[in-house]
Amino acid sequence: MTTPPSTLPTLRGADTFFPTLEEIPQQFRLPQPILQQEYLVNGELRPWQGATQDVFSPIHIRSGDQSKPLHIGHYPIVGSEEAREALDAAVSAYDNGRGEWPTMSIRERIDCMEHFIAKMLERKNEVVLLLMWEIGKSHADSVKEFDRTIQYIYDTIDSLKDLDRTSSRFRIEQGVIGQIRRSSLGVVLCMGPFNYPLNETYTMLIPALLMGNTILFKPPKHGTLLHYPLLSAFQECFPKGVMNTVYGRGAQVIPELMQSGKVNVLTLIGSSRVADQLKKMHPKSNRLKAVLGWNAKNAAIVLDNADLDFTIKECVLGTLSFNGQRCTAIKIIWVHRSIAETFLQKFSAAISELKAGMPWSPGVALTPLPEPGKPAYIAECLADAHAHGARIINEEQGGATLHSFVSPAVVYPVTPSMKLYREEQFGPVIPVVPFDDIEEPIQYIISSDHGQQVSIFATHPQDIADLVDPLVNQVSRVNINAQCQRGPDTFPFTGRKDSAEGTLSVEDALRAFSIRTLVATKDTPANKAIVNTIVETHSSKFLSTKFIF
Repeated sequence: MTTPPSTLPTLRGADTFFPTLEEIPQQFRLPQPILQQEYLVNGELRPWQGATQDVFSPIHIRSGDQSKPLHIGHYPIVGSEEAREALDAAVSAYDNGRGEWPTMSIRERIDCMEHFIAKMLERKNEVVLLLMWEIGKSHADSVKEFDRTIQYIYDTIDSLKDLDRTSSRFRIEQGVIGQIRRSSLGVVLCMGPFNYPLNETYTMLIPALLMGNTILFKPPKHGTLLHYPLLSAFQECFPKGVMNTVYGRGAQVIPELMQSGKVNVLTLIGSSRVADQLKKMHPKSNRLKAVLGWNAKNAAIVLDNADLDFTIKECVLGTLSFNGQRCTAIKIIWVHRSIAETFLQKFSAAISELKAGMPWSPGVALTPLPEPGKPAYIAECLADAHAHGARIINEEQGGATLHSFVSPAVVYPVTPSMKLYREEQFGPVIPVVPFDDIEEPIQYIISSDHGQQVSIFATHPQDIADLVDPLVNQVSRVNINAQCQRGPDTFPFTGRKDSAEGTLSVEDALRAFSIRTLVATKDTPANKAIVNTIVETHSSKFLSTKFIF
């Protein structure tokens, strides 16, 4: 029987789902709202007396028979003038590659970054709490995001040392002596995503800094306050103008930055539509380098010989980790029709076992959603699917909504006429499509606008091989009997089509934010003497044979 959206179930325990203030454990309470009245520009934490943006948590607080989102703080809404000041500071600090930061040795930059790590660790508890309260991420996952970010910085430093050691030797080819190193690109405009506002932002920001670039940092719309405790660390650990923040409304402040032509690198994890618009604003787009992560509609393909128990486990994690709010999430599942009913039964049962609740609850898997409009969008998708003949399989709680919380809905059978077939839902809705011929999911992936990842679930080696070969030319990561995911951070992370531009990983990111540069001379006794003198007297930071351990 089809479940119409008008009769979606009431959330189990709705009367007490959200807590009263008294029910929040003391260690997870914010001591007070974060009333941010300053921003970082040119090495100064400048006071701000203008308009501010209130920040409300997706966690509602219950009082009597009413619930409302908790006000957790505000941040500055700066204007064009302040954005221009940030841009001027970054441009001045870079100084056409002659500034203090781009001309520092690798060792000196690493020392600054290690100082920053120490300061960052001092603010761990504040950042973790803000992660939890701002975007509804479980406390365990918030801690994991912070720790993973710290490890990423350490791994990036180690990779930079390896890169520098490789570059510390001279090459002699065809009578030419040369040293090849990587040099900075200039001013980087960095905009991270709300779902991993610390980790994914820093996977761009940290390598960009270490390679000698200066930064304009625009925090995400959701997950802004958590960066505030770290502003003083940036101020203390890096030369003035190296790190600058741009708060406020992106549509107001970002176009002017791009139109100036002074931004050398655009790095954004978000919408491909927004990225396209920003790139077109640059007056000399051929000079603009872009490192971008965009939309994805990653598919899982479940063959008739798949190990269903294992497949179910991976698909639950792949579709619903952080409520499905990951670009790497599995966003549509293709299941061979012969096993579809069994798959749906087991999959729905596994989802019903997931714990829903507040981010501090032990073992919680499903939490409130940070985007205010997301529950309404999900309801729209469910209504559209219902109108075109699909049903919610897990009828008992599927699609149940209370304020910012939406219980996962498994929708079947999804067809090309439905929004869920092509649109990236970015939330706890799992569209399932039956197939008879393997060519059906292959053609779906070929015709998709997205090309990030795919997961294949099967036990027959030849079936897997027959899928791997066509799919590696459509997506950038094929997962065999595993969910779609980003890690480990040493693996390349990118996408085809409208899913990415450029490649990120610990090693790739260092290359993405730099360019190979060569100093060369003819192999003559006089030139060798000159080069030897420069190296022996340490006259140049670039021409050097120093070995970093």
